[in-house]
Amino acid sequence: MLTLRQIEVARAVMVTGTIAGAARLLNVSAPGISRLMKYTETSLGIRLFDRRGGRLVPSEQARHVFEQINAVFDKVEDLRFVLERTQGGSGQELLIGSVPSISHVMVPRAIERVRAAYPHLVIDINILKLEEAIDYLLLGKGEVVAMSYRLDHPALTFEPLARGGLFCIVPLNHPLAARASISAEEIARHPLIGIDPNDPYGRIMSDIFRQRGLSYAITIRARFGSTVCSLVRAGLGIAVIDQFTIAYDAFPGIRVLPIEEAPVFETWIAMKAGTALSMFAASFVRLLRQEMARSNQVRLPGSTVT
Repeated sequence: MLTLRQIEVARAVMVTGTIAGAARLLNVSAPGISRLMKYTETSLGIRLFDRRGGRLVPSEQARHVFEQINAVFDKVEDLRFVLERTQGGSGQELLIGSVPSISHVMVPRAIERVRAAYPHLVIDINILKLEEAIDYLLLGKGEVVAMSYRLDHPALTFEPLARGGLFCIVPLNHPLAARASISAEEIARHPLIGIDPNDPYGRIMSDIFRQRGLSYAITIRARFGSTVCSLVRAGLGIAVIDQFTIAYDAFPGIRVLPIEEAPVFETWIAMKAGTALSMFAASFVRLLRQEMARSNQVRLPGSTVT
């Protein structure tokens, strides 16, 4: 039997007509090519080449062998082509979901790096609320969902994604804008903009008050954190928001205040239990995790964004 290396070398000699030419084509030494060809002919018990006019040509005895060698080489080239397309994402699809708090800033940064690694990959991104994310995964509509809430579900698996914090955001002309930090009690004294407390994300934001027995009033409710930020920027109130929504100066024109109680905001990657991620989904999760960890270093809590 011939190895793929022997096939490659024999074909190189056939194409170039010389040992030296085959060595240059394969970027190896000529003596190595010569030794391998002698070994191959000995192993097969046939002479592969005749010398004619200073060139090596396939012998009549080996003519049918080289027909098969060419066929095998063509198949190897086809395999190499398919592998290169697959590695570059060609003909492949990445289906992912994310809750709004992670999708606004962090997901695009991770997707930028996924695209650089797999330039031909088709990418489908769905922005999902919690109740939508469950069906999205269980029905096989996507591989993973980046989430801000972990729930107990026998058909889903959750892995930690990143840990951040909650901050208070105020308009630049608000009296609180001069503060270096603020307490939960002080925040609760002001009319708030926020997500419905019955929503899992809204519950995370409002827990800072409930856990301390503080009364608070959400006078403007919105569905997404990005909308909350825009309403604050418009001067309509203050809000509690997670750091990933406002990372990398996503909303110029607001003042970001650290909350003295330093509430934690945890995020998760959800997937269908018992399934293995594709290399594209695994790459997305890895890069998203890196980007979110990096935001802890880049974002300067309490800085003014103008």
